[in-house]
Amino acid sequence: MPELPEVETTVRGLAPVLEGRRLVSVEARRADLRRAFPPDLRQRLTGARVTGLGRRAKYGLIGTDRGDTLIFHLGMSGRWRIDPAEIGAHDHLLLETDEGRRLALNDPRRFGSVDLVATDALHAYPAFAAMGPEPLGPEFSPAYLQSALEGRSAPIKALLLDQRIAAGLGNIYVCEALHMAGIAPSRAAGRISRMRLERLAEAIREVLAAAIEAGGSTLRDYARPSGELGYFSKQWRVYGREGELCHCGTPVRRTSDSGRSTFFCPRCQRS
Repeated sequence: MPELPEVETTVRGLAPVLEGRRLVSVEARRADLRRAFPPDLRQRLTGARVTGLGRRAKYGLIGTDRGDTLIFHLGMSGRWRIDPAEIGAHDHLLLETDEGRRLALNDPRRFGSVDLVATDALHAYPAFAAMGPEPLGPEFSPAYLQSALEGRSAPIKALLLDQRIAAGLGNIYVCEALHMAGIAPSRAAGRISRMRLERLAEAIREVLAAAIEAGGSTLRDYARPSGELGYFSKQWRVYGREGELCHCGTPVRRTSDSGRSTFFCPRCQRS
């Protein structure tokens, strides 16, 4: 599933094509993805000018001058294609700008979603209402982490994946950040010292920034809007590297919980 860096990369790739442009054509080529397209999507977006693009957690945001924001989620394998040579069977939403540029939301598995919400009501969008702060934002600080995790006996990895604590963190980047911070994924969150939380907050920011710079990680069908593949997977410290050597010379281990893999170094992450 595309995670925060992949969505941020997608939004940055769409911005030069969409920002400031008017949408002259909007076509939903099927009735639904994971759920139905908004029934008035075409009516509300055709003729609208795109005022800005953004991201909330793993959702992309396309704002318009009509006071509406299109919210998209890429699901398991979704991506936007810019100026595709041909429209394929899995291109489910088409946008055309006043410059003649075309964008296709491609989603073979159809686990993605598209919603249209009044911009001034974004905070009440169900998926956003209970979300914690953005891990790249100023509110995500060691002091915030200490407060959010105080007294919690659950493993730190599980709580970092809780969207109520950190918006948009996913499995790959949590594994990587915990390794960088030297914290065992199974460590009780409430027993982590302030010093280690400072290291963890910085590690999360560093890992996400590096992944965005690399264009995300190539997972299954994910690619940037340009069609290029992200290459952060070449920088993975532990994720997907079971049995390979950590930089300390110790084999990376993998555990599994509810179908989700955790990768860690038993030497670097002893506590």
